Amino acid sequence: MASAGEKALHAAVKNRVFDPVYYLFGEDDFLKDGRSRDLINAAVDPSTRDFNLEVRRASELDPEGLDALLGTPPMLAERRVVVLRDVDKLKKGARAVLDRYLTRPAPDTVLILIVPSGTKPDKGLSTHATAVEFSPLTGDRLPRWVAHHSETVLKRGITPEAVTLLIEAVGSDLAQLAVELEKLASYASETIDERAVAEIVGVRRGESVGDLLDAVAAKDASAALELIPIVLQLPKTSAVSIVMLLTSQTLALGYAEAALASGGSQRALFGELMALLKDTGAFINRPWGEAVTAWTKHAPRWSAADIDAALSALLAADAALKETKLSSDEQLLTSLVLALCGRAVRRAA
Repeated sequence: MASAGEKALHAAVKNRVFDPVYYLFGEDDFLKDGRSRDLINAAVDPSTRDFNLEVRRASELDPEGLDALLGTPPMLAERRVVVLRDVDKLKKGARAVLDRYLTRPAPDTVLILIVPSGTKPDKGLSTHATAVEFSPLTGDRLPRWVAHHSETVLKRGITPEAVTLLIEAVGSDLAQLAVELEKLASYASETIDERAVAEIVGVRRGESVGDLLDAVAAKDASAALELIPIVLQLPKTSAVSIVMLLTSQTLALGYAEAALASGGSQRALFGELMALLKDTGAFINRPWGEAVTAWTKHAPRWSAADIDAALSALLAADAALKETKLSSDEQLLTSLVLALCGRAVRRAA
């Protein structure tokens, strides 16, 4: 769900009614940059853009320069836009100028303050501006973004199956998704479908990271082992990312096992696991509904002992990846999959 700040920013762009100061922060720089461009395009008169748009980096400004920048009125237009990037890098004197301005911002200037990902939110700026946080998209928001970007920005329809396959191949990195969508839009004359994703991105249904995760959840060691060399060739996929995804899945299966052991019903598991993802924002790199459906289906296969053994194996794999490599990623993942699925194989024997 969009935050209050995102809704306010969307309304400003749509209605062309702007607050005097916007503070854009958060971990998703791609979204942040995109929405700042939308805001600039909506607020600046194209005919006077050269006179009424200033984009500067905070580290380059001294107190006098910032004071002059903020004090300049618009020319031949209703308003002026000033974009200050990396505002967290302002020196002490310049920050004092900014703080003074924020107490009485100019009514004919829209000031956009932007900080990069990894920057701790500034409470002072949040208090005196319309604060908009850009968190990585999760759950249903990610496939909705892919469909919207394809249909609205690139003017290409895209099937739900293609969206799911693309996310499984590329992950949740919006910049990389946008690059792949550009390629797909050039390739597909009308609608982007699974075949297009298979041809351009190089992943096919049944050969994605999600398929590997589902095979492990089902404790189908043979299917999982066949998929390891395939998924390691996918873009943005590595042994490290696979171990992270398997860890998130195992923790979710552990939650499901505990719920069932305490008398909960498998029917209720879907809603509980969806709520768990919303509360934790866990890294699963695929549509939530698809993952939760698999976890709900396969949870009865896992005992508490299975979960404990799996977590120990995942911890050992994580440590091995951080040490000097004595085996290849494929060998390491093969051993890990056998450890995760082996208990079920022994019981079935």
